[in-house]
Amino acid sequence: MAECKTKYTVRFEPGNTEIVVTEGTNLMQAAITAGVHINASCGGAGTCGTCKVLVKQGRVDFLKSDKVAEIESNNGIRQSCRCTVLSDLVVEVPASSRLETSVLDREKMSSAAAGQTLATGWTFAPPLEKRYLELTQPGAGDNVSDLTRLLRCIDKKCGYLRVDVEFSILKTLGEILRKADWKVTATFLENNGQRKLINVEQGDTRKTNYSLAFDIGTTAVRGQILDLNRGRVIEQSIDYNGQISYGADVISRITQCRKPGGLENLQKAVVETINKLTSRMVNSSKINVKELNHVVIAANTVMVHLLLGLDPQYLRLSPYVPAVANPPLVKASELGIGAAAHSYVSIVPSVSSYVGGDIVAGILGSGVYQRTKVTLYIDIGTNGEIVVGNRDWMVTSAASAGPTFEGGGIKCGMLAVTGAIEDFELDEDGEPVIGVIGGGKPSGICGSGIINLAAVLLKKGLITQAGKYTTEKNDTRIRSGEDGYEYVLATQKESATGKDIVFTEIDMTNLVRAKAALYAGYQTLVKSVGSRMESVDQVVIAGTFGSRLNMENAISIGLLPDLPREKFIFIGNGSLLGARLISFSNDLLEQSGKVAAMMTNLELSESAEFMSNYTAAMFLPHTDGTLFPSVRLEETR
Repeated sequence: MAECKTKYTVRFEPGNTEIVVTEGTNLMQAAITAGVHINASCGGAGTCGTCKVLVKQGRVDFLKSDKVAEIESNNGIRQSCRCTVLSDLVVEVPASSRLETSVLDREKMSSAAAGQTLATGWTFAPPLEKRYLELTQPGAGDNVSDLTRLLRCIDKKCGYLRVDVEFSILKTLGEILRKADWKVTATFLENNGQRKLINVEQGDTRKTNYSLAFDIGTTAVRGQILDLNRGRVIEQSIDYNGQISYGADVISRITQCRKPGGLENLQKAVVETINKLTSRMVNSSKINVKELNHVVIAANTVMVHLLLGLDPQYLRLSPYVPAVANPPLVKASELGIGAAAHSYVSIVPSVSSYVGGDIVAGILGSGVYQRTKVTLYIDIGTNGEIVVGNRDWMVTSAASAGPTFEGGGIKCGMLAVTGAIEDFELDEDGEPVIGVIGGGKPSGICGSGIINLAAVLLKKGLITQAGKYTTEKNDTRIRSGEDGYEYVLATQKESATGKDIVFTEIDMTNLVRAKAALYAGYQTLVKSVGSRMESVDQVVIAGTFGSRLNMENAISIGLLPDLPREKFIFIGNGSLLGARLISFSNDLLEQSGKVAAMMTNLELSESAEFMSNYTAAMFLPHTDGTLFPSVRLEETR
């Protein structure tokens, strides 16, 4: 007989979420199962140290780690991924390890007024259409089948001669037609020129015609309920992608898929996030789930594979081949997505393994594909996607910047959540003036804070252009630490963690590498079409990180090209913008495939030109100072 293990209750604070687990259960896995999201940049491999928790009551078995200082360990701090449950527990997830939605709510509020429709010339004609029909009743001289009668009426009233019929309709068609006295509403979905009959309802239901649009990001998922009659947003919501507990970046999640049950867990996690957002929006808007007739999703290629439950392993292996680039229609119910039983999911097509439908949606929504202007389109993130082109041609690629801009790989780095330092300046006495998300004491530093810190220190001569701290100025904030020289942003008395918040030379090196990868990507793509950076007519910056970016500071460290400032356009979440417009226009749904097809992908990892540009960009702002004429730095010794 199998040994019966003792069961224990684990309570996570704040929130008082409880779960019953068996003895020996991994603490991080218990949190995931309970729906408590804990930062885990490395996906639970034990190498990042971002999943720290405080065990307030109870016993755990744990592995010692250099990510937990001795003083922290003595006070009950543990890496949740390296703990197993030995008794009933009370566990506090500190702010630095929590995924708080307050910052995402701030993004939601700001995005409501942002992202004006930039694409032009499209017709409001949703691919999901409802038509009211009044059928002739059968009689002695007219006893054709119910389906033939319905299709005959559709042909006569709508002019739709060829219609693909959803088989499930037949199971209830006869009853519905007779109960409705032969007056019904037919719902059609158009896809690739094929009109599909997906539902038949009693009476006239045209007033209730809604759809869902989602941007599935690596970090967060953003959703909207759309009114397909009026072409407007009814409700919107945002939350962290539940997959984040399995790793902060796509590579970590691909690795997770190699573990038993890994792919299933990741698919379930993102669907649960989608359903959570849908439930939240439905409750707020008072719309019935059965009225959500269509779902449009834009996401990067890895996220699409995980949503569909497709093995993503070949995405990271040369020659980097996805299982599918333009997924066929799939029933929402087949994926577990909570919408109307008859609804289908349309997924914006991808270009390559690392240039996904989120970028295609952004190019579509921003109208880049319609204009003669040569545009540099940038989505800054872990997997920085870049497009160069116009209506005649487009070249695209992804430059892996790593998790630096999400706070990953940084000693005191964190996501842009409450407690993160997002702004940095020096006062007249050279003392730091920091801006903290949510106010109060800082817990760490996020991506925008890292850029602002580096820019200010560079301008003031406190770091060299090689990213090394200068000690000749005798700044008391620069000191020797465990990892070499470091800058103290906040002392232990000034921080929320009771520890000094520092930025080390290793952190600075990681930043330089990340920004070098992105800038080298821009250069390589622009040069690949025989052009120069100064010939670019406009720079479109997309993504939520871009919306928080200090443009001048980003230019001063070489993250963005030094071009006239009027050339820069910030569009916010281009991915969700494109998904929304596709929901509103069958023209744009068809255009999405054409846009993806016209984008030529360049694999930077196999480009000698990229490596040369990358090496040259490993300097602040660049080894070639003529590329950054507006950047003025104080003399460094």
